[in-house]
Parts: sequence; structure tokens; C-alpha cells
Amino acid sequence: MEHNLILAARAQVAALTQAAYQRAAAAGELPAGADIAGNVDIPKDASHGDYASSFALAGAKALGKNPRAVAQALVDHMELQGSFFDKVEIAGPGFLNFTLGKTWFSQVLSVIEADGADYGTGDEGKGKKIMVEFVSANPTGPMHIGNARGGVLGDAVAAILGRLGYDVWREFYVNDFGNQIAKFSQSIYARCMQLKLGEENYPFPEEGYHGEDIKELARGFLAQAGDFPGQTSQEDWMAAMAQYGLKTNIPKMQDDLLKYGIRYDEWFLESTLHQSGYLEETVGLLRDKGWTYEKDGALWLDTTGLLKQKYLAEGKTQEQVDKLDLKDDVLRRANGFYTYFAADIAYHRDKLERRGFDTAINIWGADHHGHVARLQAALDGIGLDGSHRLVIVLMQLVNLLQDGQPVRMSKRSGKAIALRDLLDEVSVDAARFIFSASNSNSPVDFDLDLAVRQDSDNPVYYVQYAHARICSLIARLTGEEGLTLPAAAETDAGLLQNPEELTLLKALARFPEEIKIAGRDYDPSQINRYLISLAGDFHRFYNANRIKGETPDVARARLKLADATRSVLENGLNLIGVTAPEKM
Repeated sequence: MEHNLILAARAQVAALTQAAYQRAAAAGELPAGADIAGNVDIPKDASHGDYASSFALAGAKALGKNPRAVAQALVDHMELQGSFFDKVEIAGPGFLNFTLGKTWFSQVLSVIEADGADYGTGDEGKGKKIMVEFVSANPTGPMHIGNARGGVLGDAVAAILGRLGYDVWREFYVNDFGNQIAKFSQSIYARCMQLKLGEENYPFPEEGYHGEDIKELARGFLAQAGDFPGQTSQEDWMAAMAQYGLKTNIPKMQDDLLKYGIRYDEWFLESTLHQSGYLEETVGLLRDKGWTYEKDGALWLDTTGLLKQKYLAEGKTQEQVDKLDLKDDVLRRANGFYTYFAADIAYHRDKLERRGFDTAINIWGADHHGHVARLQAALDGIGLDGSHRLVIVLMQLVNLLQDGQPVRMSKRSGKAIALRDLLDEVSVDAARFIFSASNSNSPVDFDLDLAVRQDSDNPVYYVQYAHARICSLIARLTGEEGLTLPAAAETDAGLLQNPEELTLLKALARFPEEIKIAGRDYDPSQINRYLISLAGDFHRFYNANRIKGETPDVARARLKLADATRSVLENGLNLIGVTAPEKM
């Protein structure tokens, strides 16, 4: 049984048309031997049929005939018996318009029933390993709403790719090394000193982390460690404070993300790259391949040369490349410390080489735009084809609104909206649906008032209500009314002939294609839009077609269509990590 019925119907149109051409040629009505490949499309206007073939227009010149004459010969020799289609007509300058029939609609119901929760599964990714790294927030403070968007985007992308057959690994990269950790420990130390000496007697570093969470960490550390022993250096205390802060914050981050429905296969520590020597080894590979040089006591990456090589390979002209403002990057500072960029190169080498992922997908904030090509080029320099194997999905900002006004946020001042605070205000379902409802290239306006409303203006409520409405409908009709929910094989799909019924059936058949597109574009909003559209199609169907009081066969067919819709709605909601309630 073909499970993607949109593709199956498209392929059948091409096969039927080619067979009709062969028969017309054998009958002497068209010249034989022509190699013709017309397009098969789905017309936007349903009055033009369900599928349209341009075979006659594409082949007119080769066949030496008017396109409509070619089309007529094809129609005369078209054999639709046993196919998905009831009729084929000539339209316009020579299009062949095919109309779907009972066989196809019956198979839609059969496939949805047979596949259940697996409906929409594909095998595009079979045998391929993909890592999706997302959120990867600094462990120096609470998770915030920007992380909330990245979290659902990464988690949904991973789920969609898993549905398409990829072996998917979810990872969080913990930046537990370097400048931000030094600043973190300095901030905790300063708050500890202020608690002991008074805020007015110990200055807080201007570049420190000013949030209330740092004060909480300082209080917790002092409660555990007691007074500072005189024989212990400030550096030792700061190192201990950094470890205490990380051991406190990372479990909180994990708990926040679990509450948000996100589980990772691994929390990868940046420090392991430094401690294992893997970072140094990676920089050595770049040096051995001639991509580094020494200057002012530091080790530099010839990023300019790598990017020129990358852009020329991608088709840019030498003149275009020469106009770019390209700059090199420091890998190791004069003081011997490696830069964050060097660690990033090592980390992605670890993904692609040591752990053998075919593709690494990163969900990054749009402010990392300038980092993308440089990292890909550095991996190219090692021979890992980073330009193709490293995919970066850039994500625009979140604007939080309440009472129609922006809610101001500043991580530096400690007034960032924490993820846990957001989830105290709105449901996980609402947060996940709204954050995944827009393409990553578009900013998200998250309206706190809309997110808690229980009406059709709230998109997650609208979709969940459609699912719950169907569950209630089935329970009522099979319970109180004694109607039996039939199997697909016992359902006469030919009785589903009204426009709203056919539109809903076609929408259900689109689900596997929607998953393919979402996976291809790394865009979960494709699924959100589909679910909103499907919910609308169901409401229109239900409002226009009664079930109770109809003849038994019609009632059962409509009930089966409603149940198939319920199944696909649940399936789609699960992909983006949103529940499908039976009652609301």
C-alpha cells in the first residue's frame, strides 16, 4: 500500500499519460519514440481537476501537432479503470485535468487507519545519522524565553526528521569553560564579599552578571562553605564558586527543559574538549594543513583564505569575493588560552568525525549570523565538508506582549523573563505551539493574553478544540446513539461527495507531504499551519454535514472521516510536542 497518496496520485498521472501516449502511437495517431516529460501539478482551483498534466503542451513540438490535438489523442486512449481517477478532461491550451475517484479516497482512510501514529513516516533519512544541537544556553543564569523558542524549534525539527527515518540525536552544548565562566565566578565572589562586608564596602564588577540568581548562588555557597579560610587564595575560592554555580544551575536548566517537554540524549561539556587535548589536536590539524599563522604571539586562522575557497566553490566570482570584507580569527591568544571559536571548531569536528554524524544541525540566534560561514569554512579546512554537513538554522528574536504592550527584558539587569516564569503564566502546550508557529526567519510576537484565551483566536486552542470536539462526537454517537465506528474496509468512501468532505479527505492525504517539506526546510511551522488549516477544514465539514439522523451508511462514512481527522490532528500535535486533549 502506498502511504504518501499525494505522490502516488502524481506518479499515477504520469504513468497513465505515458501509457496513453504509447497506445496512441501504436494506433498511428501520434508519432512514436518521442521522449516527453511534462509536469504534473495540483491546480489551485479545484474546478480544474485534482491533478493537471502538461504532457500535451510539452510534447506538441516533438510530435508535430497542436497541443489540444495531442491531448485529444491521449484522452481517447486513456484507461482509467482500476486507477485513482474517475475522469480526465482537456482544458485551456491542452492541459489534461484528472479528477480523483472513490478508490483514492478509500485508500486515504485505509492508510490513516493502518498507520495510526506512524502515518506520515518516510524513509528519506534511512541509514543517516543527524545531530540536532539546540538551546545550548550559557549555564550562568536561568533559561529565558529566547531559549523557549529555540527549544521547541530544535525539538520539533528533531521529531520531524525522526519521522522521516533519520537516526536523530538531541544535544545540549554546555559552555562550562572560558570567559563567561570566569565572569560567572567573579560575580558570585563579589556577591559573597558583599554579603560578608556589606554592598557598599565591596564593588561589584561592571561586566558581572547582575541577576538576583547570582545573589541566591552566593547565599547558597556561603551556607555550604562557611567563612573564607585565610590560607585559601581568591582564585581557589572562585574556582570552587564556579563549580558550585554550575552544579546548581545545570540541573535547574534540565528541570526547566523537562517541564517544557524536552529531553536530550547528551549534555556535552565544553571543558572536555580542553581537558582531553582534543581542542589542541584540532588546531594542530589546521596548522598541519597550512591554514594557521603566528602573529603578535597569537595563533591565527586564515579565515580569509578558507572563506575565499568556500565562496568560489559555491559559484561566486573572484571579483565578488575580492569585494568581501573578510577577516581572520584568533585560535590561541598570546597568553596561551584558546578562543571560543577554536573550541567550536573542535566541537563540530567531534560531531562529524569522531562521532560520525552525517549532518550536524544547530539552532542559533540570528546574532550568530556572521559565525556561520566561518565555522563551515574551518571545517572545510580540516576536510570535513562543513559547507554541506553543518546546517545552521538561524532564529529571530521573541517579542513578549501583554495588554498590547511589549514586556521589556534585559538579561544584564536581571529582568529577563525566565522560562520557568513563562510556564507559570501559560501552558506548555500554548508556549510550544506559539513558538513553533512562525518560520525561524521571522520574529515571534508572543502575546501572553492570547496564549491563555480559550477561543478560536488562540491557535493552539483552535486545533486542540477540533480534536476534543471529534472525541466527544465519537463518544456520543457510539455511546448514546449506538452508531458503530466502521473499519476503513467497511466504509463506502463513495458516499463522501460533498465539497467539504472531499476537501477534508484531500487535506488528510497531504500530511506526509507536509512532514517532508517541514523536514526539508527544518521548519516546524509547516506543521502548525497545516494543523490550523486541517482544524478549519474539519469545522467546515462538521457544520455543513450532519451525522446523526443520516442513513446508516452515510453516517458511518462521515464518522470514519471524523475519526481519521482526529488521528491526524493528534499525530501532528505530537510532532511539535503538544498534547491532543479528549475534553476541553
